[in-house]
Amino acid sequence: MMVDVIILPMSKKKVVLPTGTKVPDHIAVIPDGNRRWARARGVHTLQGHKKGFENAVKLAEVARDWGIHTFTLWCFSTENWDRTKEEIAYLMRLYEKMVDEYLEQALKNGVRIIHLGRKDRLTQKLLEKIAVAEEKTNNNKKHILNIALDYGGHDDIIRATQKMIKDGVSAEDVDKSLFEKYLDTHSQPYPYVDLMIRTSGEQRTSGFLLWQSEYNEFYWENGHFPDFGPERLKAAVLDYSRRRRRFGGNDAEEHFTFKPEVAANLELAWWRLEKVPEGTKLSQFIVEQLKEQYGLSKTLAKEAAKLMAEAVLEGKKSKWAGAKRNLKKFYKIIRDDLKLAFEPSLVASLEVKLWREMKGKESVAAASLSEETAKELYAEVYRISLFQAAKLAHLRVLANVERNLAEKGFGDHHWDKAEDYLEKFYSALKERVA
Repeated sequence: MMVDVIILPMSKKKVVLPTGTKVPDHIAVIPDGNRRWARARGVHTLQGHKKGFENAVKLAEVARDWGIHTFTLWCFSTENWDRTKEEIAYLMRLYEKMVDEYLEQALKNGVRIIHLGRKDRLTQKLLEKIAVAEEKTNNNKKHILNIALDYGGHDDIIRATQKMIKDGVSAEDVDKSLFEKYLDTHSQPYPYVDLMIRTSGEQRTSGFLLWQSEYNEFYWENGHFPDFGPERLKAAVLDYSRRRRRFGGNDAEEHFTFKPEVAANLELAWWRLEKVPEGTKLSQFIVEQLKEQYGLSKTLAKEAAKLMAEAVLEGKKSKWAGAKRNLKKFYKIIRDDLKLAFEPSLVASLEVKLWREMKGKESVAAASLSEETAKELYAEVYRISLFQAAKLAHLRVLANVERNLAEKGFGDHHWDKAEDYLEKFYSALKERVA
């Protein structure tokens, strides 16, 4: 069965990143799962490849619009030649079409197209198209699109070594800087990958850009590549943006010094207040917790506690808009005093969403979806990845379930369990951000 090679027009819907997002200079994608995507839908596997490459062109465009300088796609590995002749022939035609389609964009937007990989086994027609694209875009400086065709990390290093030997390079002259000049990414301003993404639930690199991935961050995506659209790429970039990259050195950021057992006890104290005089007693309890958890001054803690108390009271009445307004002001105080990088309106929205989802939930199963919201919340506030925030989210949800059970009269032992989970939450938080 043959499938026509058609690249669909780009979607006109723009996906934008929040202000202040720290974008990587170089994203590399291992676009796995085209064939599995097709089989799951009962269509020919070639349809999966077509859908995947339509998506690849779209992602390259979106990454460029976000200011990402270098975008690398691993289209065909040195090990992919064991595919059927029909599939390989189709893929080669698809790559030809992809180069043609993207070349117009590249010329318009200052993108340099570069082929990574061997050139002795690709079809002559594809090689000619690549050569034309590389020549026409050679002087473009704003962005780079690396198309990895017949590429392997080992092969890249072996070919570099062979070229050095042919050039008569002596052993004494070989160092990191010299070696990089012989790799496929030579002369690029950002040869080293900042963020490597692999789709389809696979958690290995398969040797992709071995040399160039020394300190890259990984992002594993469960969905197949044809479904990894701009919104999912946005999630990956936001996850990257929250991470602290040390490159083997010391972490110079200031961290929290709270005592987990004290923070947990103080938070539980204001949780247990059933009837709260508006703006007084509750805020008095919250002040001490904020001073402990965030290290706020007494003046700022009072100001922030009043806002948090008002948000809590609004939440108890399900007045979510009012709760969000107060939380936004609250988190602005926290952000400005601690010099954090999160967006207060986003954090406030996530906090209110978590409150709404957790309201009345009496079991972990009923509150399972809330863990996803909690992960986003703690990842955003504390600048950690979603993976790193998973434990925090789970413990916070467990604490809230116990709180709900206690408030509904199922026994004071649930308050004890809630405090235990809160202490574990704060311990896990301190281990992560200390």
